[in-house]
Amino acid sequence: MRVLGVDPGLTRCGVGVVEGVAGRPLTMRGVGVVRTPADADLGLRLVAIEQGIESWLDEHRPEFVAVERVFSQHNVRTVMGTAQASAVAMLCASRRGIPVALHTPSEIKAAVTGSGRADKAQVGAMVTRLLRLDAPPKPADAADALALAICHIWRAPAQNRLQQAVAQNRLQQAVAKHAQQAGRSQQAQQTSKGRPA
Repeated sequence: MRVLGVDPGLTRCGVGVVEGVAGRPLTMRGVGVVRTPADADLGLRLVAIEQGIESWLDEHRPEFVAVERVFSQHNVRTVMGTAQASAVAMLCASRRGIPVALHTPSEIKAAVTGSGRADKAQVGAMVTRLLRLDAPPKPADAADALALAICHIWRAPAQNRLQQAVAQNRLQQAVAKHAQQAGRSQQAQQTSKGRPA
């Protein structure tokens, strides 16, 4: 499984590609940051992020894109920029038919470090260890993007089983409902045949 992790941000959008499967050693295929100038027009910044992510998608051909789920913080302006960058990443992937998964910061930290309250240094250290790197990727946004990809690779099998179970349950409910409706319809037809004309 090859996953592009995206740590969304307007000034620095972390991107990282990890390949592997749960329970086996993982391999980093690429890591970096898509940067935009803080003084540029918002629309131009979003276009630059789109072009950067499209370039990563072209080069690495991921099977999945994992994006950090945006949570409300005290700084509404920062949250808005993060949400806009997140939407661009989701749009780029969806346009190509690549499945997108959203993971919360605590899910990512827990998957990589074992604690949902880990700090950036702990996440960077574990990413370095798990991917057998010489040093933590810089800046932290790049390390966070790799952590996102790792989190998705490790969580995807369980999520897929859960989604399949939910889909199977819905299918069974639909079949039962259809059978019930067909039975009522048949019963109504038989009742109307038995009535005198």
